[in-house]
Amino acid sequence: MTKVKVAILGSGNIGTDLMLKLGRSEVLELTTVIGIDPASEGLQKARELGYETIDTGIQGFLERPELADIVFDATSAKAHIRHAKLLKEAGKQVLDLTPAAVGPLVVPPVNIEEHVNAENINLITCGGQATIPIVHAIHRVQPVEYAEIVATISSKSAGPGTRANIDEFTQTTARGIEKIGGAKKGKAIIVLNPAEPPIMMRDTIHVLVEGEEVKAEEITASIKEMEKQVQTYVPGYRLRQEPIFDGNRVTVFIEVEGAGDYLPKYSGNLDIMTAASVKVAEEWAKHKISVEVRS
Repeated sequence: MTKVKVAILGSGNIGTDLMLKLGRSEVLELTTVIGIDPASEGLQKARELGYETIDTGIQGFLERPELADIVFDATSAKAHIRHAKLLKEAGKQVLDLTPAAVGPLVVPPVNIEEHVNAENINLITCGGQATIPIVHAIHRVQPVEYAEIVATISSKSAGPGTRANIDEFTQTTARGIEKIGGAKKGKAIIVLNPAEPPIMMRDTIHVLVEGEEVKAEEITASIKEMEKQVQTYVPGYRLRQEPIFDGNRVTVFIEVEGAGDYLPKYSGNLDIMTAASVKVAEEWAKHKISVEVRS
């Protein structure tokens, strides 16, 4: 099968995990890893695996734009604002793993089909990728008045980028709960848990649905169907117990275990971001290939 060439911008933990996931893709060909520190572990590993490496940041890539058609930006929200403009001018499709929210917010099983031609897609946040599918699953059965999510992750899996982007995390996640999940009002909270041994990513979703009679069986079935859809690209995504119904409140508990490619398995918060971005990029690539075949 024809493959679409991709590059990773950012050679930290997320970029390195992406590198290993992309190596298994049937439609994406990773060619290049871009960083700013030639001695970084990510660039060293990329060289060991035979990928092209650039240690002069985005400018180095822009001097050789033929290396990739799709770029994964795994840097920071502030940096992505600048990167988005430069990569758009270079004619590249961009997957944004920061909370910058320059392009449309996307959760693969919910709205990827609406954005296969987008220039820049935002992957929201780890909390958004984990919880918005559940809010949407409830909303497609019964309108959601309010949705509040609490994302709890291990302190050890919250790197400098996550800590620097806490405000963007809560704002972008809440926006995604509303725009994609369908809630009239959304709220997001993140908790960094210092427990030892490190805990898995765990998320609690509290939803208030409209109407006097709650369609509990239909909502439960919809949630379980969504769980299976997310598991197609994040196998460690699972409900911790049956949804709880109390009047018009629905509470759902989920856990996300990482695949353990580069990051520890407890870093499900990072793993769900890299897995979701690969899923979106593969849908982009399949669309691009099918258009080329038809033409």
